[in-house]
Amino acid sequence: MSLVEKTLKGQSFDEALTAKTPDGLTIQPLYVAKDGVAVARDLRLRDPERPWDLRVRAAHPDAARVAKDLLTDLENGAASVLLQIDPTGANGVAIGSADELAKALSGVMLDLAPVALDAGFLGPKAADWLGALAKAAPNAPLAFHLDPLTAFIQAGASPGPVEAHIFNAATVAARLAGTYAKASLFLATGRAVHEAGGSNTEELAAMTAAALAYAKALTRSGLSTEEAFGRIVLGVSLDGEYFTGVAKIRAAKAMWARLTQACGVSVPARIEARSSRRMLAKADAWTNLLRLTSAGFAGAVGGADAIVLDAFTDAIGLPTAFARRQARNTQLVLMEESHLGRVADPAGGAWYLDSLTDQLARAAWSGFQAIEAAGGIVKALESGQIAEAVAKTRAAQEAAFADKSRKILGVTVFPNADDKPPEVETPDASAFAVAAPDVRLPGPDGKCPPLTPIRFAAAFEGA
Repeated sequence: MSLVEKTLKGQSFDEALTAKTPDGLTIQPLYVAKDGVAVARDLRLRDPERPWDLRVRAAHPDAARVAKDLLTDLENGAASVLLQIDPTGANGVAIGSADELAKALSGVMLDLAPVALDAGFLGPKAADWLGALAKAAPNAPLAFHLDPLTAFIQAGASPGPVEAHIFNAATVAARLAGTYAKASLFLATGRAVHEAGGSNTEELAAMTAAALAYAKALTRSGLSTEEAFGRIVLGVSLDGEYFTGVAKIRAAKAMWARLTQACGVSVPARIEARSSRRMLAKADAWTNLLRLTSAGFAGAVGGADAIVLDAFTDAIGLPTAFARRQARNTQLVLMEESHLGRVADPAGGAWYLDSLTDQLARAAWSGFQAIEAAGGIVKALESGQIAEAVAKTRAAQEAAFADKSRKILGVTVFPNADDKPPEVETPDASAFAVAAPDVRLPGPDGKCPPLTPIRFAAAFEGA
């Protein structure tokens, strides 16, 4: 004991050896058998050659350039694509019609390579364009990813009532579901909460509340409860803290199991994991490769069905061919050389990870119940309940980075004095802008406090 007291140097055990997560959860220095928690195991046998869907994101404003990039990605290891759509070209591919979507996907075999959309309020129209492009091939593994709630959260407004946008999306989805038996319809995610500085439990709570809102809309549109839940994909954000990321994916599955059970159905969770943009740095951007690798590791070990890793240069500008190759190859190394998909639930049975999974799931479920008690996710957003919680969490995290109790490699610790920024592409988005379809629906605009995306490193990078 004298040796322990000497090591602690007058500090208490908790001060010296335990840590707190942004969620307020306590991490112990050591876990033993009595700390073990029974957590449901995901023991699905995955394809050892392709254990998860390696998904690449396209956001260059030029649709013709995107088509070339996507074919290169698919020919060199990618399995599917995520198309970020913005008719202005400022934050995605300049697409405003079925013909422009066809140009961006020229050469992509839609019956073999899953295509996922990220189109905001344009989602229902983009889904119809993609459905038409697939030419009613019933086995086309499309991912329409309808998600008006994320667009609403980030913009702080909707063109017409947000409830109307949810129901309109569900009506389109129900129609497409009859043609495309393997297509997923909605993406339920708390990504906007995460990117605005929210905690893991706040993100998971928002994700679960969104999933319930979308499932209700689909059942109102004619789908059975089982099919409604079966057509929803969960979206989870992953940063560089890989143990927490593993636990978060496992907690998302636990929450999904409890939600579907409460609704009287049993449907396995499908998870698309995306790397966090708030963790990326402009200074010494090469260190982003480490963060992205950790995120990919967490997604693979946690058991995500699809993983999207951004390019390491995304905080600076659009990726070059080299940066896109790095994004692909990071996953390929994890998959084909590290063999992360060859073991079912490799985190299962680890006392620390099982305990952390359980704590995250319980805290997030309480957050979900608070959202439902407020009248559901739309009401909780409109009242500012979610925004207030996220603002408080963000401030606490910013303070932790400021006093260096949390560190950013290459920025707040070990800055690179000889930093040479990598090359990026900076196209003139206005040169590719196209006419945007009208997405306004009848009725007053929806409004909520917007959750603006941040980067924690920005505060320390100067101009």
